[in-house]
Amino acid sequence: MKENRRSVKDLAYGGLFTALIAAGAFLKITIPVQPVPMHFTLQFFFVLLAGLLLGSKGALFSVCTYLAVGLLGIPVFASGGGLSYLLKPTFGFLMGFAAAGYLTGRIHELHRQNSFGWLLFSAVWGLLADYACGMVWFYVCSNYVLQAAVSWKLVFINCFLLTVGEDFVLCVLAAALAKRLMPVFSDMRG
Repeated sequence: MKENRRSVKDLAYGGLFTALIAAGAFLKITIPVQPVPMHFTLQFFFVLLAGLLLGSKGALFSVCTYLAVGLLGIPVFASGGGLSYLLKPTFGFLMGFAAAGYLTGRIHELHRQNSFGWLLFSAVWGLLADYACGMVWFYVCSNYVLQAAVSWKLVFINCFLLTVGEDFVLCVLAAALAKRLMPVFSDMRG
């Protein structure tokens, strides 16, 4: 019975973070660059929090649920939803959320330290995973699917330099908030 109750709690927390990630899509700043505008959102912040508070598997579950809901057509992504989103060069950053949440949680689980430094270190690995997925997808989708010639230099400028500073700030904020929430969150999870 206790194990069953725990799985229901885990599902509820996973659903909560799925909803937070979706809400974060609507808290955005659009960066008007060519060939595709970039969006700076709070989704990444909630992905990192999921990794730090739910662990690797919980974060992966939350993000994959979010992606499935969006691909089914419910407009939870920054610019809508649906299967056509797979053809957007920026979709790689959404797929990267799954890697970011999992890796952030996995790195944190290695030592289970709740120091700010370790939480930030874990979050930065999530940042690197998200940017790696996003930049590769942007390059491949732009050049081979949309037939828009895009250089790695343009990808580096538009998909890294313009947003990495802000996303690093989100890493710092997620680590700070996770440090504060961990005692409460572990008591609630039982």
